[in-house]
Amino acid sequence: MSPDRDPDGSARPRGDFGPRDRRASASTPEQRLLDHRGPGDWVHTDPWRVLRIHSEFIEGFGALAELPRAVSIFGSARVGETSETYRDTRRLAGKFVDAGYAVITGGGPGVMEAGNRGATDADGLSVGLGIELPHEQGMNRWVELGLNFRYFFTRKTMFVKYSQAFVCMPGGFGTLDELSEALTLVQTGKITRFPIVLVGSAFWEGLVSWLREVLVAEGMIDPVDLDLIHVTDSLDDAVRFVVEAHRELDGGAQAVAGPIGPAGEVGPQ
Repeated sequence: MSPDRDPDGSARPRGDFGPRDRRASASTPEQRLLDHRGPGDWVHTDPWRVLRIHSEFIEGFGALAELPRAVSIFGSARVGETSETYRDTRRLAGKFVDAGYAVITGGGPGVMEAGNRGATDADGLSVGLGIELPHEQGMNRWVELGLNFRYFFTRKTMFVKYSQAFVCMPGGFGTLDELSEALTLVQTGKITRFPIVLVGSAFWEGLVSWLREVLVAEGMIDPVDLDLIHVTDSLDDAVRFVVEAHRELDGGAQAVAGPIGPAGEVGPQ
């Protein structure tokens, strides 16, 4: 038994799991930041929040700086351990570990737990990037390296900077949010193109059809933008697509601009 594992095989967590502020509140730090108050209130509160935001970036960059190539798995927090989606996610995470990737999730229950658990099963690095919410779900016990964030935007930065692929299992608003942001960043060239995979064609069919039949048809996006998404029902195909995409990206980047940084970015940033 590895010293980093408990007897049941779950990860013995390291990193910052602790709550930063447990004073009773029905709102989140992000909500308080974005809420509009009296004309002078922000002078006394928001500048100090900038320091908190600054500290979150420093903490995240420091903890994840030496993370190996990683894939982020997104999906619903509401699926149970006996669901097919949970089982598939657990198997998929193990396959990514076998292919040489660390696995990053949001650190919570459902698909996130399944991803962390699958990575742990395969003796891979299991990372959780949690978020403080009014009704906290807590970090799942399969996270080995975990960080809790107050603000969604700092957490999203960590997902984007330290992941080289996004895989979306069936999920709700949070999954759609991460998917939309990844597509926008790649489409606009704000980040190096990386693979985005949707697992479960029956679940994603309605969204993909709407993108094609409405957004493309009305000129809101270009037809080629649909190529940013790979939809599959095969776990092996999902891993193969990511691995082959990185092989092509690595070859092109090495030829054009030299070494690739830890998050897939080319050259000094």
